[in-house]
Amino acid sequence: MCGIVGLFHPTVALVPDEGRLRAMTGAIAHRGPDGDGFHAEPHLGFGHRRLSIVDLAGGAQPMTTEDRTVVLTFNGEIYNHAALRRELEAAGHRYRTRSDTETILHGWREWGLGLLDRLKGMFAFALWDRDRGELLLARDRLGEKPLHYARLPDGTIAFGSEPAALLALPDMPRRLNAEAVGDFLALGYVPDPATIWAGMRRLPAAHFLFLRRGEAELPEPRRYWQPPRTVVAAPDDAPAELARRLKAAVRAQMMSDVPLGAFLSGGVDSASVVAFAAGAAREGKGGPLATFTIGFPGDGDERPMAAAVAERHGTLHRAESGEADYLTAARDVARLFGEPFGDHSAVPTLAVCRLARQHATVALSGDGGDEVFAGYRRYRWHVLVEGARSYLPPGVRRRVIGNLARAYPKMDRAPRWLRAKSTLTELSLESAAGYYGTVAKIGDERRRALLSRDWRAALDGHDPGARIAALMGECDPDEPLLAAQYADLHTYLPGDILVKTDRTSMAVSLELRPPMLDHDLVAWGMALPAQVKLRGGVGKRVLREAMAPHLPSHLLWGKKRGFAASIGGQFRTRAEEVRLRLTGEAMLDSGVFDRDALARMVDEHASGHFDHAQALWQLLVLEGFLSQHADAAHASRSLQPA
Repeated sequence: MCGIVGLFHPTVALVPDEGRLRAMTGAIAHRGPDGDGFHAEPHLGFGHRRLSIVDLAGGAQPMTTEDRTVVLTFNGEIYNHAALRRELEAAGHRYRTRSDTETILHGWREWGLGLLDRLKGMFAFALWDRDRGELLLARDRLGEKPLHYARLPDGTIAFGSEPAALLALPDMPRRLNAEAVGDFLALGYVPDPATIWAGMRRLPAAHFLFLRRGEAELPEPRRYWQPPRTVVAAPDDAPAELARRLKAAVRAQMMSDVPLGAFLSGGVDSASVVAFAAGAAREGKGGPLATFTIGFPGDGDERPMAAAVAERHGTLHRAESGEADYLTAARDVARLFGEPFGDHSAVPTLAVCRLARQHATVALSGDGGDEVFAGYRRYRWHVLVEGARSYLPPGVRRRVIGNLARAYPKMDRAPRWLRAKSTLTELSLESAAGYYGTVAKIGDERRRALLSRDWRAALDGHDPGARIAALMGECDPDEPLLAAQYADLHTYLPGDILVKTDRTSMAVSLELRPPMLDHDLVAWGMALPAQVKLRGGVGKRVLREAMAPHLPSHLLWGKKRGFAASIGGQFRTRAEEVRLRLTGEAMLDSGVFDRDALARMVDEHASGHFDHAQALWQLLVLEGFLSQHADAAHASRSLQPA
């Protein structure tokens, strides 16, 4: 696990300045506190920050082949590197280290682009082949590891693990991407391949980018892996097969030469990972598995459930109580992520990362289980509404139910059974538009009302739900659950969940691994029929049945708890401070927002009749981001619509 940077001059045989590379690596030093390394030659320069995990003595980077014609800077872990090494050595390749990094170099020599199909792990890397004049940028199948890139004004291609690496360059353009601002307000994150900066992009998951010496044009990324878009028949004993596959994935991801532990919440996913990891740790005779929990006092405290799992599996368990000042945290998140990020569970995630880092350098997590095995409540609602939608003529849905949805009051504080507005709205729309409504954090009308007149004009015609609709349209139209999961796998998972886990873990120099996102397990789980995952209206049914021999029944079948404290109460008791932030200099100077609309939202939330907690959090994070970047070199242009 590391941080990587690079500069590529495609048409000029210029040796990149090491000072610029050092500035880039310095901006992401938290990703690799164990050392740095640099390589520069005509056309190309690489930089690397290392967090030592495997082959502590021999895995320094950038790494070259023995003849120094192929150079690599790599972030991540290749879990099947030992098997690939045996295959490569049988083909005549000679290794100098024990590191998985070297396997990528030899694999490129042996298989070319076919290397990507063979790698099993999480990765983002840049590989330069001098003889061929080719620079390969590649990212893992699910988007666990990030890679950002941009063309600078002089034609140089800059890339790095985080936006901060590119922003360390004075000539990096600093202008907001208006559509990305709209997407952030709608979804709570900026979906790939965009970033908040107009001139910076993210390499999408499961894609690679080929840059060639002598070619000035920046090509489009190309896909090398695709998750399933149709379902297949489930095996006779799907739960047993799932248990076998998950157990293998967990064991593969325990590869480490440094202390390893696991996150343990009160949920099914992390408990499932811990159950298999604890068994593997016992068999390895390396002592009990270390587990880590952060609990928030109240009904959502996960510590008692986590303690029960830890006792059952004999882990060395550590738990702490968490409290958070979310107004302060909003600015910390903006700094930590390098762009606005609207998932407030990043705050407790950072807390558990800090706890884990005191005792381990690597931690396993349960991330991915909800997306792969249909754990989100919105999946169940989408399938139910889609079933109802099929019985209603389009005209009835649009006119009768649509009018009823518009007339129905929005009762944020009412009992759940009275809050029917969103369900009626989803039912009145077509399938993809309805699903977008369930994932949108700030609805289209409210979002538009928050914007200034100029920004409403700049975003006129931009639909944040269009990408979701297009992705759902790629799937079998008779499989609404798969369509929703497929869309999330391309948007919410890499844009929210995996950005959150990467930034929070790397902020404290912790490597976080999610075995649920083993790509073979993902492909298998996604293709399972809906009734296997949602039978009886219970999400993750197949996973719960698979883990029945290993976990307490009250955990498996109890109510799902979110990993975050309530933020609504803080924003009510500190409404005046929220108002000052959101109507202050940074927000107003940006020209993005309507001051009166912002103040009105704060007042509505403070009254207790409306729940705008999520929207206020996103706006506070954006305020923090704008405050931090107001003095950038191109500030006079950066805060204008792109």
